[in-house]
Amino acid sequence: MGKKILVQRHGRGSPTFRAASHKRRGEARFFPIFSEEQKTDVIRYKVVDLVHEPGRGTPLAKIVHLETGRITWLPAVEGMYVGQIIEEGPNATLMIGNILPLSKIPEGMPICNIEKVPGSGGDYARSSGARATIASRHGNKVYIKLPSRKTHVLPDKCRAMIGIIAAGGRTELPFLKAGKKYHLMHAKGHKYPKTRGVAMNPVSHPYGGGAHQHPGKPTTTSRHAPPGRKIGLIAARRTGRRRGKQQVETRKSKRK
Repeated sequence: MGKKILVQRHGRGSPTFRAASHKRRGEARFFPIFSEEQKTDVIRYKVVDLVHEPGRGTPLAKIVHLETGRITWLPAVEGMYVGQIIEEGPNATLMIGNILPLSKIPEGMPICNIEKVPGSGGDYARSSGARATIASRHGNKVYIKLPSRKTHVLPDKCRAMIGIIAAGGRTELPFLKAGKKYHLMHAKGHKYPKTRGVAMNPVSHPYGGGAHQHPGKPTTTSRHAPPGRKIGLIAARRTGRRRGKQQVETRKSKRK
């Protein structure tokens, strides 16, 4: 009698795989655009607190609207401090933490928390140490170079925050202990550690058993496979090592 494999237990939704979302502060996004005032005038907010959120690698800044008292959360940028006044609008100054449309930000200036469409609240460059830059402009379109070195084309009305997301050195610090990695994964709702299927017994996993730790069968699986068999490369379009054009030409020249 075997046990349920990992994907089966994951789908069951037990506390082992459930993220502690009740400990989270809230959605970290810009204020929605409600009126024409946000498109023309300068709106001011105040940073009242900098906090840590479980499961998120970036510290959050608690932002309060000075006139209405509404509260929201934003990813903190390097140099942000409690008591700082943040400005939003096309006429805001080019200072760390201020929020401006892409049409008003000069090329080459580091930006973060960039909207995908106007009013979405921030979608790109939100992780620890993330930054993006404006590469060029063409009409009402802006070409953004993201941290992944990819270039995206966005409307110039999209808002962005000036600066670099804080906690940039977080990924450079080693975990040192398996326990620290466990607590990080647990806060995100991920199972850790994961046992390899080839290291299990045949009753516990389709890849288990055998004299050597080898699957012993094709690792591609149908998209319509039952939960006990749906492991490995599910509905894979292709398998094997990718070979570039240069590698193919090298092989052909060797054959000649």
